[in-house]
Amino acid sequence: MSSRPIILGIVGDSAAGKTTLTRGIAQILGEDQVTAICTDDYHRYDRQQRKEMNISALHPDCNYLDIIEQHLQLLREGKSILKPIYNHSTGGFDAPEYIQPKKFVIVEGLLGYSTAAARSCYDVMTYLAPPESLRANWKIKRDTRKRGYEESQVLEQLKQREPDSEAYIRPQRQWADVVVSFYPPEDHPDQENLLLNVRLVLRPTIPHPDFTHILDDTGNHLGSAIRLVLDRDMGKPVDVLEVDGGATAEQVQELERILCSEVPYLGQFCSLEGNEDIGKLVGTTGETLQSYPLALTQLLITYHMLKADKVAKQLEGILA
Repeated sequence: MSSRPIILGIVGDSAAGKTTLTRGIAQILGEDQVTAICTDDYHRYDRQQRKEMNISALHPDCNYLDIIEQHLQLLREGKSILKPIYNHSTGGFDAPEYIQPKKFVIVEGLLGYSTAAARSCYDVMTYLAPPESLRANWKIKRDTRKRGYEESQVLEQLKQREPDSEAYIRPQRQWADVVVSFYPPEDHPDQENLLLNVRLVLRPTIPHPDFTHILDDTGNHLGSAIRLVLDRDMGKPVDVLEVDGGATAEQVQELERILCSEVPYLGQFCSLEGNEDIGKLVGTTGETLQSYPLALTQLLITYHMLKADKVAKQLEGILA
């Protein structure tokens, strides 16, 4: 591994699935190898102050963006930070936490790509973009069960925050190397968690695995559950990999073997065969099922982190 940490960004609106993805990738890499931080901790005002000032947590003026920049730069240099902690349960701030970066750093939050200085610190940038109706349902369930809100309060908050979401959160999509969109299948439009499809927009900003020899837009031997097509995202050409919730383990494992052929570390420690917890989700009634679209998303992002580490290590060898 390289001497400096590899930094992954996971940005998206509130309840877009950032924490779920962060936990899954940390589990793959090994939690003892990962430092995870949330940029939501850098709010400038507590919940009561925001209410009095009529400003949302999504607005840049409500966050210490300059401190986020400083801390990202320090983490990239392998240096420790004293990170603030925002308590989502109380709406206030707890005592700051001393953070030492490990080999991999995952930075999730609302405004992680909002400045050029912050963006320059990431090795891999992802953006989560579920359909708004799905995100709203996720937010209602999370905030009513874990944060003490009433459903009516969450709906009102979504309405009030919408202008800031449109102005400050969604534009960050343009900076992502990978855009991740989980969505329900057409025949089950009310599906909220399990067996969702995923659409992975692969931007040419970083080199992606070469799936073209087994997938193309005219059909493939993996069946219709996995598709690779050319498309446009925000006006620019991109590859799009789609995996349906009904894809089988055998189909996904064939894509996994392509990843592992380039990064042996991936196959040794986090293959679907070797780690049964990859892609696991807990349903609304407490049952645990495995989502292969989620598993492949976790593996693809992990692949990019390991590739970035390999490149950084090679560069350090050249400069040494």
